Amino acid sequence: MTVRPFIPYPDKRLRSVCEPVSEIDDEVRGIWQDMLDSMYAMPGVGLGAPQIGVLRALAVMDCTEAGDQPVRMANPEVLHASVKLREHSEGSPNLPNVRSKIHRPRAVTVRFMDENGDVVEKDFVGLWATSVQHQIDHLNGKMYFDHLKPVKRKMLLAKAAKLAKREAS
Repeated sequence: MTVRPFIPYPDKRLRSVCEPVSEIDDEVRGIWQDMLDSMYAMPGVGLGAPQIGVLRALAVMDCTEAGDQPVRMANPEVLHASVKLREHSEGSPNLPNVRSKIHRPRAVTVRFMDENGDVVEKDFVGLWATSVQHQIDHLNGKMYFDHLKPVKRKMLLAKAAKLAKREAS
C-alpha cells in the first residue's frame, strides 16, 4: 500500500495515549498494511500507529530475519511479564540516529485483537517481547528513552538534536 512518513520527535502525537479500536474493519486493515510497509522500508521489527501520526491503538511486528511473519495487533496489553530482564539496543525512526540499551522483561504474555477481530493471548520471548513492549509504550504515549535515567535521557536527546541540526545544514 503506502510507506508513510514518521512523525518527528518531539511532536505531541508521540506523547498521546491512543484511542482503543472497537472493531477490525477495512480502515484498520489499511492502516496495518501501511504500518507494515513503513516498518519493512525502515527497516525495523515493529511499529506503533502514533509513529506515523495515527492515534489508534494499533501495532505491528515482525522479528523474523525473512520478514515473513507479521503480527497485527489492536489494543495490545501486557498481562504477565517475566522477572528476568533482557537488554537490547533500542531506537526509533521518530528520533533517528540514536539508540540506547534498555532493559525490559525477557518474556511477556500479551492480549490483543488480531486481524480477524478475535481477542487472543500470546506469549512473546526475546526480541519479540522487547518489540511488543516498545510498541505498547508508543500506544501509551511513551518513548523508549523514557526508561533511561534523567542524565542519560538528557544526553541522548542532546545528541539527537545535534545530529538533526547537522543533517539540516
